[in-house]
Amino acid sequence: MIKAMIVDDEPYACEALSILLQRYCPQVTVTGSYHSGADALIAIRQERPQLLFLDIEMPRMNGFELLDNIKELPLQLIFTTSYDQYAIKAIRFSALDYLLKPIDREELQRSVQKAEQRFLFPQQIDMLLFRLQNPTHQFYKIAIPTMEGLQMVTVDSILYCTSDSNYTVLALKGHQKVVASRTLKEIEELLEDYSFLRVHHSSLVNLNEISKYVKGEGGYLVMSDNASINVSRSRKDSLLKKLQPYRS
Repeated sequence: MIKAMIVDDEPYACEALSILLQRYCPQVTVTGSYHSGADALIAIRQERPQLLFLDIEMPRMNGFELLDNIKELPLQLIFTTSYDQYAIKAIRFSALDYLLKPIDREELQRSVQKAEQRFLFPQQIDMLLFRLQNPTHQFYKIAIPTMEGLQMVTVDSILYCTSDSNYTVLALKGHQKVVASRTLKEIEELLEDYSFLRVHHSSLVNLNEISKYVKGEGGYLVMSDNASINVSRSRKDSLLKKLQPYRS
């Protein structure tokens, strides 16, 4: 069984999540619900839960401030939040998980299953807090979860990404490869603010690393490492439009 705590300043939100967990995640036992960050901090240090469901927006001590005080503890973390685009982007870039309120039971089940497979790394929290404290800063490094743990990757070192079932292979400069325990769609969302484009259902490319486009039904790309990446017919037009600014 997984010992879990819920931290949310809204009592009904705690109760609703507790009911969902009881019904749909029988491997989770909720040992306590707390409505303030200060009370939760004491309980977390005393009881050492394995999984923490943490609301972001709370008075006095918010979820991020609480997290900064417990980042050294070995636990699993799932944020629960209303929609805040910047906060969610910072969470994703730090390879952390979140659930949007109202919480969907299938999303909850998926998040719990993912949480069972990994622990929180202090550098994820440091990265998250830095991003939140510097909202106008352009970030060039992302946290990539792997089977071994977590790898920090510079965005412009990524040449292209290819899907491998529920994993994604990132081809990096220097002939390095990283196997991410994320789907290609998740990696695509992570890189949506950078010069990356999905050119095939199984491929995402860095537009700055394209050496050549070769015509055909869909055609294919030759990347800077000489790898060939197929382009699907349905994505050909969007690719050619994106390549317009790159033409001399």
